Amino acid sequence: MSATAADAVDGTLEVADPGVLGRHLLGIEGLDRAALEEVLELTDAFAEIGRRPIPKVPALRGRTVATVFFEDSTRTRMSFDTAARRLSADTVAFAAGSSSLSKGEGLRDTIEVVGSYGADLLVVRHPMAGTAHRIAGWTDAAVVNAGDGCHEHPTQALLDCYTLREKRGALDGMRIAIVGDVRHSRVARSNVLAFTALGAEVVLVGPATLMPPAVGGWPVTVAHELDPLLEELDAVYLLRMQRERITEGLIPSIREFATDFGLTAARTARLRDDALILHPGPTNPGVEISAEAAADPRSVILDQVANGVSVRMAVLFLLLGSGRAPAVDAEPTRGVTS
Repeated sequence: MSATAADAVDGTLEVADPGVLGRHLLGIEGLDRAALEEVLELTDAFAEIGRRPIPKVPALRGRTVATVFFEDSTRTRMSFDTAARRLSADTVAFAAGSSSLSKGEGLRDTIEVVGSYGADLLVVRHPMAGTAHRIAGWTDAAVVNAGDGCHEHPTQALLDCYTLREKRGALDGMRIAIVGDVRHSRVARSNVLAFTALGAEVVLVGPATLMPPAVGGWPVTVAHELDPLLEELDAVYLLRMQRERITEGLIPSIREFATDFGLTAARTARLRDDALILHPGPTNPGVEISAEAAADPRSVILDQVANGVSVRMAVLFLLLGSGRAPAVDAEPTRGVTS
């Protein structure tokens, strides 16, 4: 990282260019390799900050970050909250379960209320695909998509890329298997776009019922068996299997799925010595991943969690003007546009 960028991270410079992400981060789609690499390079600086005795810088002092989650979340919400606090931003939290939504308040009304607290950036998770894009059209605040239905989860993809880059130096030439319920996975969609943009080869592995209907347009290959691939993989990425897929008739049983596609201790033993094991969390031990696989030295699941904070610090820093202080004559709140 350049001296200028590093100084900006520590809050000693005002950088006018908000960076490669533009105004919002709504998905990996639309970001090219150069943009992804710039975010990952900036993440190096924030990872270094995280290793300090006091892991905090004043880069976003005076800014307010609101987490607006319409779905339950622990890891992603805590990660964004930690990232904002390490940048010295103020935080506001909204959770649908304890909100006025139960009294009939609409989505746009909720966003307007959150905006009235002076939020400069909204971190949004919603069960409906496209909601983050819609909210971005309503508000003057920057918007980060923290997961919208089965569509995208861009910061998860960024932290996964950073973890692979940290261990391997680059993704070029890596062969990565994404295993499980690809059809319903926003993580899989974002990772396919990010991994392939950075030069990796991706193979989607799972039963045909859990593959996207239009996978032919994706830059991937598809396999319906995991065992023949194990010895040739550089990384295996396990997706969380949700038990409602049984009631939907997409898999016969959790046990059968685990038998055919779970990363068992026996399958883990067949992986190359330098292969990496990833999972977005939370895991279902004994389903998509065994306890032995999760605890294997090649597992980088906890690294993903730690790297998530650094990546999200980089994203917040870029979207909020690379650490620029709010304008003196700025309005005290950031509301919703008409």
